Amino acid sequence: MKPVTPSKSLILPLLAAMLGMAHAAPAEAARGFDVRDMQRLDRISSPVLAPDGGLLVFAKREMLGGSGEDLGKASTSLWVRDLHAGQAQAKRLTPVGWNVSSPAFSSDGQSLYFLSGQSGTQQVYAVAATGGAPRQITRLPLDVGSFKVAPGGERLAVSLEVFPDCAADLDCTVKRQAQREQAKASGVIYDQLFVRHWDTWMDGRLNRLFVTTPVTGKTQPAVTLVGADDRGVPGNVPSRPFGDESEYTWSPDGRSLVFAMRRADRKEAWSTNFDLFQFSEGQPLRNLTEANPAWDTGPVFSADGKTLYYRAMKRPGFEADRFALMARDLATGATREIAADWDRSADGIVLSADGRTIYTTAQDMGQHPLFGVDIESGKVGKVVGEGSISAFEIAGDTLVFARNTLRSGDQLFATTLSAPQAQHALTASAGESLPEVKFGDYEQFNFAGWNGETVHGYVVKPWNYQEGKRYPVAFLIHGGPQGSFGDGWSYRWNPQTYAGQGYAVVMIDFHGSTGYGQAFTDAISGHWGSRPLEDLQKGWAAAQQKYGFLDGGRACALGASYGGFMINWIAGNWFDAKGNSPWKCLVNHDGVFDTRSMGVVTEELWFTEWEFGGTVAANPEGYERYNPARHIADWKVPMLVVQGQKDYRVPVDQGLSAFTALQRGGIESKLLYFPDENHWVLKPANSVLWHDTVNAWLKQHIGQ
Repeated sequence: MKPVTPSKSLILPLLAAMLGMAHAAPAEAARGFDVRDMQRLDRISSPVLAPDGGLLVFAKREMLGGSGEDLGKASTSLWVRDLHAGQAQAKRLTPVGWNVSSPAFSSDGQSLYFLSGQSGTQQVYAVAATGGAPRQITRLPLDVGSFKVAPGGERLAVSLEVFPDCAADLDCTVKRQAQREQAKASGVIYDQLFVRHWDTWMDGRLNRLFVTTPVTGKTQPAVTLVGADDRGVPGNVPSRPFGDESEYTWSPDGRSLVFAMRRADRKEAWSTNFDLFQFSEGQPLRNLTEANPAWDTGPVFSADGKTLYYRAMKRPGFEADRFALMARDLATGATREIAADWDRSADGIVLSADGRTIYTTAQDMGQHPLFGVDIESGKVGKVVGEGSISAFEIAGDTLVFARNTLRSGDQLFATTLSAPQAQHALTASAGESLPEVKFGDYEQFNFAGWNGETVHGYVVKPWNYQEGKRYPVAFLIHGGPQGSFGDGWSYRWNPQTYAGQGYAVVMIDFHGSTGYGQAFTDAISGHWGSRPLEDLQKGWAAAQQKYGFLDGGRACALGASYGGFMINWIAGNWFDAKGNSPWKCLVNHDGVFDTRSMGVVTEELWFTEWEFGGTVAANPEGYERYNPARHIADWKVPMLVVQGQKDYRVPVDQGLSAFTALQRGGIESKLLYFPDENHWVLKPANSVLWHDTVNAWLKQHIGQ
């Protein structure tokens, strides 16, 4: 969306209204935070601003119809708030009962587009920005996965899941799907990877991009296929499993599209080579970034259409490489890196109204701030620094952003780029929504870790903290491993759910974590069981020395994915001089048990091949060096294992193997198995069961 600068007279009423807003004092807190609170809280996301900055639309997920232990049913709707008029409360924009997503304003700000399955398939709808009855603007025979409307609204790009050889014949895909469902034989033949990805078995369909026009009657106009590359090889646009409309964009004149795509060929499962392709009707498809064998994505045109900004990695096969900001002259093909000395990985690109600044978020020292990057000089400045900025929108000088912290889920704030310190909350925090709940206070600390380098972590106090008392500890180990447990909110691994049970929480951003410079992130590759373990050991010692309320004799370590690997690893490798473990219990969620098996059973092979130095056949020693399965004879600490059947990242054999090893070793253990969850536990009732089971395990072994 092209930013337009609103006048100061339009911004001032909003600021004045919000400055005058009074919040009712919360009632006296009487209890800690619980998973049921977490599931019932409204979830705010997807803020979008009209081009003049006057209207703000956002998505709100609510749990409807529940009572007692019944959480109800999740429903997501769109809400609108008039910022120029100083409107104090948002009003519902989409009808009650509609589940919607992906809001986007028209270029004139008069309409709002969104996705909904209200018709039986997911289609694009439009509604007047001030409210009214939605109208359906696509009537395609397949679900629309994502969309982007061209400037002027005359055309739109949509992604659909189709069989590649069906091309633009959408009925061909519909008929083939029906034939497969009616077939008596259930077998599927594959001749290349991917066979399965994330939580889905592949059936031959790909996400492909099409161009069409909005419907004016009951019949959908013809569609034009966009996405096969210059060699005729298709790919997924957007990428699977988490790609979205940020991976493609219209030119300002609406005549061409640029999209990111990785070829769906025999190398797809071990390649991170996404290229940017430019499509213009009647012209050959152009590969704009063929010279870079690594990841290129997130294209954004300058307002005059002459420059393409995007993000690029440099090292093929490494998914956690630094995303650099790039600029390409579309006439000459000349490219340059912007802010080459900025040692952070950019999340996206939003241009200022004058085209001189790129705004982007990036992980930074345990937080996730919003930065401004001067395009000409490369100078970088922090715009909003506290907590984690999950989304933001700019319209001229108006800035709206969603921020979460270790104390609250996403809250929307309004401010201006000229005075970003003057921030005004537009939605409630978790504390305001739950006045009877007290959250644990938290603090970041640091210590000398591996190689004497500074490592950071967080400590969270229990909700009922009293000076002079000591508390049992939940020691959380993040996944990734190129990830972070920083000052942010999670609906899966939330420290406040442990603080709410009366536990203190310790989290260490060991070597390999993101946001501390690329060299710090790189340090874990090939060293899964050494450098991070040293950081965890030194961090645990430093935390106990600094915070006297931590009861080191009553502590349980918990982790998922790589964190689950580390649980399996420390079970056989973290002992004191007397052979004792510091942990009274362990929790391993979807953790790697056998690194060699992982190298040939996981779906995204580029990950294991980078981390362990090649394929299993080429470098078996790299896979065996830090293999937890080799140390199960030394396991003795009680362990709870959690595993999802639809987890194809760390498949079910890893969890079952760990549980079998525990049972055959005579070690106290339990297995919590979810037949309907993937690498994450997403269903509300399953999340409650997960937390109740984990909390009961902790209570059994460390009290409270």
